[in-house]
Amino acid sequence: MRSSGGGGGLAASGDGVIEAPRGLAGVVVTRTAIGDVRGGEGFYHYRQYSAVELAQKRSFEDVWYLMVHGALPDAGQSAEFRRQTAALRSIPDAVNGVLPALAEASARSGPLAGLRTALSLFGAAEGFLPVYDTDGARRRAETLAACAVTPTLLTALHRLGRRLEPVAPREDLPYAANYLYMLTGVEPEPAYARAVEQYLISTIDHGFNASTFTARVITSTGADVAACLAGAVGALSGPLHGGAPSRALDTLDAIGSPERIGSWIRERVLAGERIMGFGHPVYRTEDPRSRMLRGIAEQFGGPRVEFAVEVERQVEAILAELKPGRALHTNVEFYAGVVMELCGLPREMFTPTFASARVIGWSANILEQAEDSKIIRPAARYVGPVPPVPVPEPIRD
Repeated sequence: MRSSGGGGGLAASGDGVIEAPRGLAGVVVTRTAIGDVRGGEGFYHYRQYSAVELAQKRSFEDVWYLMVHGALPDAGQSAEFRRQTAALRSIPDAVNGVLPALAEASARSGPLAGLRTALSLFGAAEGFLPVYDTDGARRRAETLAACAVTPTLLTALHRLGRRLEPVAPREDLPYAANYLYMLTGVEPEPAYARAVEQYLISTIDHGFNASTFTARVITSTGADVAACLAGAVGALSGPLHGGAPSRALDTLDAIGSPERIGSWIRERVLAGERIMGFGHPVYRTEDPRSRMLRGIAEQFGGPRVEFAVEVERQVEAILAELKPGRALHTNVEFYAGVVMELCGLPREMFTPTFASARVIGWSANILEQAEDSKIIRPAARYVGPVPPVPVPEPIRD
């Protein structure tokens, strides 16, 4: 790898160690055929297809098939894949028996915290093997099983946490409709199911984000699929990654009414506070996911949507005035929260819902990383006291 000079790029030190920018920003660490984000263009893709166009034209299961197999299915393959994955939705008895205790233990932190443990237990109960010891077919089968059961685990944990009985999955319903059914116990209206499906498709993958990188690091050690996914869930749970959709709605609630938008936003911006739902570390133009979700929200219409659109307009105008030269637009969390609220999802399930889709992208990355036998093992620059410092003798009475 060639070193570069300043400007935050890579630089080689005298001992051969490459100094990278904080957070590995802009550092290419591997090659992938899964997808990419082109931030300057406001575009991202799964394999060779626009992710937004896939969300507009295809089903969740078709895009799942694409992520796993590298090509979109024909009609026969699509029907068979739907049948295959729907049959994997039930929770094994060994896991089902501990879910009430797990839901109680994670009641304060929510279903995403419970999912970390539930996925680990699921992998153990199903006999998942280290990816280092398995072939591609076995790995694919294990990722399909883990992805199919994840929505069932999440909705069961949510309902148990509210002293409600879990709702068993239905094999006759598509992925998104079944998710809403397990969450509420009522078969959803087609418009709501399709809106959630489009949101789920749009969040399956998004470049080399923190949780995807985490999944690949764990995979590089040869660990089993459940361990890789549990680690990715842990990374996603952080508010700087997957935990923001409900916070964006909190912003709308805090503003309260259209006449308060300007003063509320100016006060926060001048105080240096972050406006949740705005700005993205990669996109330098409008987030294409936000654009698509705004269109979905506007199809539903209503005062909440009109208020959100007005907040977006005024926030962008104020940010352009107070922070000239910085293009700050809504990110996926802003309208994701609006759409999920319109479709009846409780706020505590926003990030878990995100996870129920992103598990597909993680799995595709796990499968790809498992083909590379090189462990991911970066270095750190030690900056503590100069060693060796003599160890003092213990003080004796």
